[in-house]
Amino acid sequence: MKMGSLQAPSLLMYNRMLKSLAESKSFTKVLALFGELRGQGLHPDNFTLPVVLKSVGRLRKVIEGEKVHGYAVKTGLEFDSYVCNSLMGMYAALGKIEITHKVFDEMPERDVVSWNGLISSYVGHGRFEDAIGVFKRMSWESNLKADEGTIVSTLSACSVLKNLEIGERIYRYVVTEFEMSVRIGNALVDMFCKCGCLDKARAIFDSMRDKNVKCWTSMVSGYVSNGRIDEARELFERSPVKDVVLWTAMMNGYVQFNRFDEALELFRCMQTKGIRPDNFVLVSLLTGCAQTGALDQGKWIHGYICENRVTVDKVVGTALVNMYAKCGCIETALEVFYEMKERDTTSWTSLIYGLATNGMSGRALDLYYEMENVGVRLDDITFVAVLTACNHGGFVAEGRRIFYSMTERHKIQPKSEHYSCLIDLLCRAGLLDEAEELIDKMHGESDKTLVPVYCSLLSAARNYGNVKIAERVAEKLEKVEVSDSSAHTLLASVYASANRWEDVTNVRRKMKDLGIRKFPGCSSIEVDGVSHEFIVGNDPSSHPKMDEINSMLHQTTNLMLDLEHEEIER
Repeated sequence: MKMGSLQAPSLLMYNRMLKSLAESKSFTKVLALFGELRGQGLHPDNFTLPVVLKSVGRLRKVIEGEKVHGYAVKTGLEFDSYVCNSLMGMYAALGKIEITHKVFDEMPERDVVSWNGLISSYVGHGRFEDAIGVFKRMSWESNLKADEGTIVSTLSACSVLKNLEIGERIYRYVVTEFEMSVRIGNALVDMFCKCGCLDKARAIFDSMRDKNVKCWTSMVSGYVSNGRIDEARELFERSPVKDVVLWTAMMNGYVQFNRFDEALELFRCMQTKGIRPDNFVLVSLLTGCAQTGALDQGKWIHGYICENRVTVDKVVGTALVNMYAKCGCIETALEVFYEMKERDTTSWTSLIYGLATNGMSGRALDLYYEMENVGVRLDDITFVAVLTACNHGGFVAEGRRIFYSMTERHKIQPKSEHYSCLIDLLCRAGLLDEAEELIDKMHGESDKTLVPVYCSLLSAARNYGNVKIAERVAEKLEKVEVSDSSAHTLLASVYASANRWEDVTNVRRKMKDLGIRKFPGCSSIEVDGVSHEFIVGNDPSSHPKMDEINSMLHQTTNLMLDLEHEEIER
C-alpha cells in the first residue's frame, strides 16, 4: 500500500494506517507498509513497533520478528514497557516461550500487563505449573495488584491442575477486592467444578447477576463430570440461551454414563430448536452407539450426516468406522474407511481392531501391513490392535515377531497391554513355559496389571492339566494383593481338577475372609432401537417382559428337543 507522493507522509500518518490495517487483520499489509515506512527514512517509535510485532506474531514470521527486536535494541526502545510487552506477546505467539521469559526478566520496569503476558503465555503453551509460579512471584516481588486478566489466566491454570489451594486464595482476594464480573465468575465456577467443589461453584453461580452461556456450560459440565446428571439436566433446562457447546456438554454426560436414549432425545430436541450440531456432537453420539451396540441409531446418525452434507473429516469418519465395527457391520466399516479422504493412525487402528474382534484376523494383519507400506505412523495402540488380531487368529509366530519388532524396529516400549496380548496368545497355544518367562520380564508392574496375566496362565494351566505351573502361579498370586474373584475361582478350579479339595476349601474360605465375591455376568441386546440388559441370576422382575422371554425360551428348548428326537428315530 503506497502513501500519496504529493506530500511527505509523517510517522503519525503511518502509525494510524498501520493500526487500521492491524485492526482489520491485514497483517501482511502491515509488514509491507512498515517496510515502506523504513524506506522513507522514518524512524519507528513505541507506537509503531507494537503494531508490527503483533502482526509478526500472527503471521509466525520468526526472522522478521528477530529483525524488529534488533531494531528495538539498537534504538533503545527495548526499555519501553509497551514495546517489551509487545515483544513478549510476539515471542509467545511464535512458540518461543523461553525468550518470552528472558524479555520479561530483562525489563527495567514491569507493569501488570507484563506479568499477565507471561502468565497467559505459559497457560497458552500448557505450562500451567510455570504460570502459577509466575503468579506467586508477582505477589512476592511486586507491589502491583492483580487485575481481572491476572485472575482469569491463573484460575485457568488452577482448573487444569486442580490446584484448589491457589484457587481458593484467589477467590478470597476477589471477594475483598473486586466486583464479581462475568469473566471472573466464569473462571471461578470452572475452577471449583474442576476441583470437585460443586456446592461452592453453585453458590458463586447463583450469586452472579449476569451470566453468559459459557457460565451455564461450566456449571452443567461440572455436574456432568461429577456424575450428577439429573442436576445437570435441571440446570440445562433453566439456561435462557443454549449454544451448541452447552448442548454438547449435556449430551456427552448422557453418553458417558450410558444413558444413550436420553442423549438421542436431546439430539432430536436440538434439531427442533434449529441448532445445527457440530462434529463434536456427532462423534459423541456415534461413540455412544458403539459402546451400546445401538446399530439402528448409529445408522440413523450416519443418515443424518449424509442428508445434511456434514463434512466427514478424519474424526467423524473414524467414529463411523468404530461404530460399524463394534456393531458387527465390518463390511460397512471398510466402505466408510476407504471412502475417507484423510485417514490418520486412529482411523487405521480402529479398523484393525474392528476386524480382529469380528473374527477377521487375517484381514486385520493385511491392513496392518498396508498401513506400514503407506507410511502411516504406528503407535502403541496400533500394536495392541494388531496383537489382538494375532491372539484371536492364533497366529503365534506373527504375534511373537510383531511384539519384538516394537522395540527393535519401531522404538516403542511394550506396555502391560502388549505383554497381556502375547501372553494370552502363548497360553492359548499351550506354550506355558514361554508365557511364564514373559510374565517374569514384566518388571515393576502393579498387582492390578499382573493379576490378569497370571489368570491367563492359570486358566491355561487348568485347561492343559499342568498342575506344576498352576502351583507356581498360585505361589506368586499369594504375594500380590488379589481382590479379583476370577483369580481365586480359577485357582479353586485347578485344585478341584487335581482332587485337592482341602486347597479348594482354603481358597473359598480366603475369598470369604477378604470379602471377595463373584460378580455375575451381564449382556445387552438392541431390539427396535432399544437396548435391553440381562444379568446372570438377576431378579426376574428386572425386565418387564421376563415372563414372555422365559416362555419363549421354554418353547424353543422343547422344539429343539422334539427335532432331536425325530432325527434319532430316523
